[in-house]
Amino acid sequence: MFGKKISKGANAVVTGAGSGIGRAFALEIVRRGGRVVCADINIERAQETVDLIMDMVAGKMKNPDLVFVEQAWAVKCDVSKLKDVQALADKAERIFGGTEGGTDGDTAIDLVVNNAGVGAGGKPVGETTIDDWKWTIGVNLWGVIHGCHVFAPRLRKKGAAKKCGIINVASTASFAAAPLMSAYNVTKAGALALSETLAAEMAGTGVNVTALCPTFVKTNIAKDGRIDAASSKFANKLMEWTGVSADGVVKETLNALDKGQLYVLPQLDARMIWRMKRLMPRSYTRGAGLLARVAAKAF
Repeated sequence: MFGKKISKGANAVVTGAGSGIGRAFALEIVRRGGRVVCADINIERAQETVDLIMDMVAGKMKNPDLVFVEQAWAVKCDVSKLKDVQALADKAERIFGGTEGGTDGDTAIDLVVNNAGVGAGGKPVGETTIDDWKWTIGVNLWGVIHGCHVFAPRLRKKGAAKKCGIINVASTASFAAAPLMSAYNVTKAGALALSETLAAEMAGTGVNVTALCPTFVKTNIAKDGRIDAASSKFANKLMEWTGVSADGVVKETLNALDKGQLYVLPQLDARMIWRMKRLMPRSYTRGAGLLARVAAKAF
């Protein structure tokens, strides 16, 4: 009953699927034989992802005249709003053939990726505006809370018969506590704590929970976020120098989910920060502060 990998042939919902890591998740899920609802606050970007998927599927077919079934759908969703996420779940059930509301456990959804996120930073605590705090928390933390709140009960009931999973995209920022990133750090720390709590609650239910905690991945998050000019320039340079492709990160994360692995730290620097923070907390904090000041002068 539990021999099949979760990521193979999954009916999946991915938030923030209009670009970056979310788009990479959607493409890889379909490569693994699945179907995906691509949710994004920007419906045009979500549709671009769907078009890429359908082009990919069509390209694999020997005969261009063959008719193939849809494997991806675009849905507009603001994850900071609970009603939007509830509507997303019901729309996904209609697409995949499940039961709206999921109250009887007859969900057709196998995998949920809570990926939608925004970047914020560049100012110290006390200078970051409350509006920026609320905006960042609304997407990065409430978005994950809403996703888990809506989808976890459905998957918990299904897990007894078929393994399923939840992936929450956090960040190395969830434990690195880098200066001038307070709102972002807080939201990602919350997403990681929620993932750890949910993993404990789901133990033995047939539902795997995985938290992705990367450092720099080549995405639009710095470009689309609320980050001041100097910090944005520094972040873009770091992304250029050390950023990795989202494709590899996504493959590693889906494989980890299949194995029941909670944490995914896909890059060496993420794993080094994880260990340094725990082995030398005081030295790490002082070093992070000094490095931030040096970087601020350089950029």
